[in-house]
Amino acid sequence: MPAVFIGHGSPMNALESNRYTDAWVELAASIPRPRAILCVSAHWFINASAVTAMAAPRTIHDFFGFPQALFDMRYPAPGSPELADQVVAVAEPIWIGLDQDSWGLDHGTWSVLARMYPAADIPVVQLSLDASKPQQHHFDIGLRLDALRADGVLVVCSGNIVHNLPLVTPALAEEGFDWAERFDTRVRELMTTGAADELLGLPSHRDYDVAVPTPDHYLPLLYLGGIAASSGASADVIVEGYAYGSLSMTSLVVA
Repeated sequence: MPAVFIGHGSPMNALESNRYTDAWVELAASIPRPRAILCVSAHWFINASAVTAMAAPRTIHDFFGFPQALFDMRYPAPGSPELADQVVAVAEPIWIGLDQDSWGLDHGTWSVLARMYPAADIPVVQLSLDASKPQQHHFDIGLRLDALRADGVLVVCSGNIVHNLPLVTPALAEEGFDWAERFDTRVRELMTTGAADELLGLPSHRDYDVAVPTPDHYLPLLYLGGIAASSGASADVIVEGYAYGSLSMTSLVVA
């Protein structure tokens, strides 16, 4: 089963079709139907590693200022306590806790899955990002998650390679600043040439601080990087592009 990194961008992608959402739909149609989905979302950024373990995760609307139609959306996919237990087991000796009631599926998960699997009939669990841990920790969890793919689990890593909201420039609707393009291009080079382990050196890249002013949207990439390193596979680009100067919409797949 493939693993993917989705540049999810605005939650409005759950409602509006564009070339990025079209690429996600085409990807879902081209791969085997997963028995379950594990999503690593930029929007569950806490000081712990946890995985949702409830049978019916709620839809979380973790944003403001968007049309009411977006707040009305629900993604009623079942959870999978069984998969949550598997995640805990494969991650050992890294500790991951079972979350029975505090979280659910945030828009980093459901805005993507609503396009890929609109019937919401595949079990979904979500894995948090531990804000207290270094990048190596996240990469190492990715190394371990690779084992789930042989059991029919689709791992979806949802974030953005470049995500600088303070520098969003509406006039640059489908363009990227030069620094955004340089950093995004370097990430794509590493992932598509089998050099995923070199992601851990990117904090020294000249554009890292402006491309990644906060780690939340970038860290999901390291989980795909770990999966790629574990499997010895390079990634393919599903779709690429920029939004408002300071957002990258690149999506990648590891077969």
